[in-house]
Amino acid sequence: MEGITDEELMQQVAEGDLDLLKILFERHHRHVFNFLNKMTGDGMLSEDLTQEVFYKIMKYRTTYAKGRFVVWMFTIARNSLKTYYKRNNGLHDSLDEQHEKLFKTTDEEPEDYTQLQRALDKLEAPDRELLILNRLREIKYNELAEIMNSTPGAVKTKVCRALKKLKTIYFENL
Repeated sequence: MEGITDEELMQQVAEGDLDLLKILFERHHRHVFNFLNKMTGDGMLSEDLTQEVFYKIMKYRTTYAKGRFVVWMFTIARNSLKTYYKRNNGLHDSLDEQHEKLFKTTDEEPEDYTQLQRALDKLEAPDRELLILNRLREIKYNELAEIMNSTPGAVKTKVCRALKKLKTIYFENL
């Protein structure tokens, strides 16, 4: 099954071959988890949301519109994260507040926690999300525009601004 693209697999899943969803899960669950974990800083929550993403992929398989699977999957991941915080409003801090609490710099930080990661963690959630998807997951501007419901030009500008913010934060803390 290695020669089959994600899009071909998802099309077959959409047509009812649910066994192939396992292959998509094996290929992408770590990417979804890592994205959610970088956004929330909470491993348990990220595991739960990752499961929810793949449940929604199965549940809404018939709505898959033959586009890039990764774009569709990360759109579901983003929406799941937003929905989680909306539903739990008051029970949990906002995404930015939670991230700020989790990643306050202390003298007891592990040595392998890099300066770049600390700078990334200090960005606001929308900027962090753009950089994670664009730079770490290598999602192109036009695909990111689909995920963000925007235009490629606007996304490129936002990514550029987020990179400038990241650079400023990074060099302030050297």
